[in-house]
Amino acid sequence: MAWFFSADVGDYLGAAGGFLRSRPAEHTILLSAAETIRAKGPSAFGGPCLFGWWQAPDGAVAGAFLHTPPFPVVLTGMAAEVAAELAGLLAARDHQMSGVNAEATAGGAFSSAWEQLTGNRAQVHMRTRLYRLGTLRPPDPAAPGHARVAGPADRGLVIAWCEAFHREAEPGPRGDLELMVDDRLSYGGFTLWEAAGQPVSLAGLSRPVAGQARVGPVYTPPGLRGRGYGGAVTWAVSRAALDAGITGVLLFTDLANPTSNALYQRLGYRPIADRAVWSLRGE
Repeated sequence: MAWFFSADVGDYLGAAGGFLRSRPAEHTILLSAAETIRAKGPSAFGGPCLFGWWQAPDGAVAGAFLHTPPFPVVLTGMAAEVAAELAGLLAARDHQMSGVNAEATAGGAFSSAWEQLTGNRAQVHMRTRLYRLGTLRPPDPAAPGHARVAGPADRGLVIAWCEAFHREAEPGPRGDLELMVDDRLSYGGFTLWEAAGQPVSLAGLSRPVAGQARVGPVYTPPGLRGRGYGGAVTWAVSRAALDAGITGVLLFTDLANPTSNALYQRLGYRPIADRAVWSLRGE
């Protein structure tokens, strides 16, 4: 029983790829991040990454993590003692991280061990819920306008709206938004909703992997909210994903936002798992 570490995504996917793909929805963050690194190179998120997997005595992988600074470490589900062991190994390496993103058992054990080992207070920063699309339903009432895929000419607007989304919905450490925007524009990963000839809302879609893709971010400027544009653009990007053959359309919500949780369920999304993000710097 042991943890293995690598800075090479090929090694990681060679060892843990089958495990990650065995439950693709549960492992969506790790799969999509690894796929982006595989496609765009080790600097896809702006800096060096660290990967790891845990092997049982029979050699089967039964846990994994991925760290793309400055984002939190992302853990798969794993036994509490395995997560605590990982925290100890990373602390011994003096590995710097802002937080950990995990389900309750693994995340709680990891953050508690990290706090004890480093003296840095761990606390829950955000609680999230993962949804998977069932039967897609159009918004009712329908919002005026139409969807279109964002192109290079929309780059400035998309960057500005992604920055606004992160300031509002995900305060704290963030990656290079321009790198992310450029990557998604390269494969049609942003959809705009237009009304009266002007963009009024935005939805992103992650790079497809293992038959699935994740919707997000979804952003409507404050002055344009309450008109159904967010639901319309989410429906449009979800429809486009299905039409492209993506069988697993996923999205995360902040559990502190009841409006978005209710909206996505009206569109046909169903909850499948809860996670949380712990801050590991006492922030």
